[in-house]
Amino acid sequence: MTADPTRQSRWRPLRLLQAAMDADIARIYAERQIEGLKPSWVMELLRLRAEGPMTIKELAESVGRTHSALSQKVAAMRAAGWVEVAEGADARTRTVSLTGRAHEVADRLAAEWRATEAALAALEAELPYPLSRVVDDIEQALQRRSFHDRIAAELDGGEW
Repeated sequence: MTADPTRQSRWRPLRLLQAAMDADIARIYAERQIEGLKPSWVMELLRLRAEGPMTIKELAESVGRTHSALSQKVAAMRAAGWVEVAEGADARTRTVSLTGRAHEVADRLAAEWRATEAALAALEAELPYPLSRVVDDIEQALQRRSFHDRIAAELDGGEW
C-alpha cells in the first residue's frame, strides 16, 4: 500500500484553528439572534454598509478577492437574504447592495468586528510570537522567493 501524503500537513492545524474561531463567531451571531450569517460574509457586508452599493468587480477589488470568488460569495449572500443584486450600468455588470435585513444588523456586525479584533489583539498579547507577525514574516519571505518557485524546486528535485 502507498503512503498517504495527506496524513501530514503543516497547514491543517491553522485551517482547523481558523474554522474553530469562525465557529465561535457564528455562535455569537446565533446567541444574538442573527440567523443564517456566515462570518466570512461580514467584511463584504460592512464594506457595502460603509461605501454603498458596488459592482461585484468593485467589491472584489475592495476586499482583495477575485471577481470569480466574490461572485460566488455574493450569490450565497443573496440566497441567504443579505444582499440584493441588480443589473448594473450595462448588461455585463451587477450592482450589489444590502437588503433591509442587513441594514438592520449592520451596527451590530460592526461592533462584533471591533470586538473580534480586540479579542485577537488580547490573544496575541498572550503569545510569544503573534500570528500577525508570522504572517508578515511569511509575506516577506515569499517576496524574496514565491511559493510557486519553492514548490517547483521541490518537485524538480524529487518525484515529479
